[in-house]
Amino acid sequence: MKKQIRVLIVDDSSLVRQTLQEIIDSDPELTVAGTAPDPFIAAERIAREIPDVITLDVEMPKMDGITFLQKIMSQRPIPVVMCSSLTEQGSETALKALEYGAVDIIQKPRLGTKQFLEDSRIRICDAVKAAALAKPRSIARIAAIQPKLSADSVIAKSASKAMIQTTEKVVVIGASTGGTEALRVFLEALPEDAPGMVIVQHMPEHFTASFARRLDEICRISVKEAQNDDTVIPGRALIAPGNLHTLLKRSGARYYVEVRPGPLVCRHRPSVDVLFRSAARYAGKNAVGVIMTGMGDDGATGLKEMKEAGAATIAQDEATCVVFGMPQEAIKRGAADRVLPLEDIAAEVVRRCR
Repeated sequence: MKKQIRVLIVDDSSLVRQTLQEIIDSDPELTVAGTAPDPFIAAERIAREIPDVITLDVEMPKMDGITFLQKIMSQRPIPVVMCSSLTEQGSETALKALEYGAVDIIQKPRLGTKQFLEDSRIRICDAVKAAALAKPRSIARIAAIQPKLSADSVIAKSASKAMIQTTEKVVVIGASTGGTEALRVFLEALPEDAPGMVIVQHMPEHFTASFARRLDEICRISVKEAQNDDTVIPGRALIAPGNLHTLLKRSGARYYVEVRPGPLVCRHRPSVDVLFRSAARYAGKNAVGVIMTGMGDDGATGLKEMKEAGAATIAQDEATCVVFGMPQEAIKRGAADRVLPLEDIAAEVVRRCR
């Protein structure tokens, strides 16, 4: 029998602790090793038994979650999933948590928390499983599981051949667990005249705007959260907003994005598969597709469709991934032309576009 992933829940709310425990224990691959209302009690539990994953709130008495995260990562790195209410201000705090080594973020509303967490059961269990596979830095068993939809539910696969090659190139990128740091490394390495790009990073609503602003401050190219009808232009990256699908479209010589709601695809919204399929359909051999670190298989099918449409396709290698799931699935399906370490991807993208 496969060993269960042991989870320590750290949250000052007894309701959240109880709800998370019920959710985690409902999955046969997971088990709750313990709960703690504050970091001091959590530290005592960790001293007795080291869990495989910790879920950690940000706002707690005695010591905040960010400080506790820093202590964990400096003393004994353990995969951590932050579970916090994310306002605009709070999302900046969550970004800081990812910088300090948190693997993922679960958005928790200030009101209606119990129902929200139960509705997010699959997302929570998947995040914990991804964290257990992650290399920290120094599906759910429920009565009614939602079907795993493909990109067909948002955009039909094109039956036509790829369009003729043009001088204008566009880059589409997909990432999940570990992607925030991978994207920072990639985008910081790009020159000011880098090709226009559209990025899907699995993250909660309200979080992507802060993520884009922070990248915009440190990169030579401009970075912004995508809005409907934004034009894809050289020297700018558009980040798909959380909880909305983002598609690449084309009108004449102009590439632009369509941002819209829709069902979860590969359990995600935004979905990498949706973006990649739209790139295959509307850009064809004028596109470059990159799939980065992440849990699951979102993007693998779409990258294969891009390759079949004549696009250049790149996958991040296992050694530099936090979780190798998404690139590995793409490689298995023969979707990647090149498999490269993270630090080499920016140069390869620029080369392919020139």
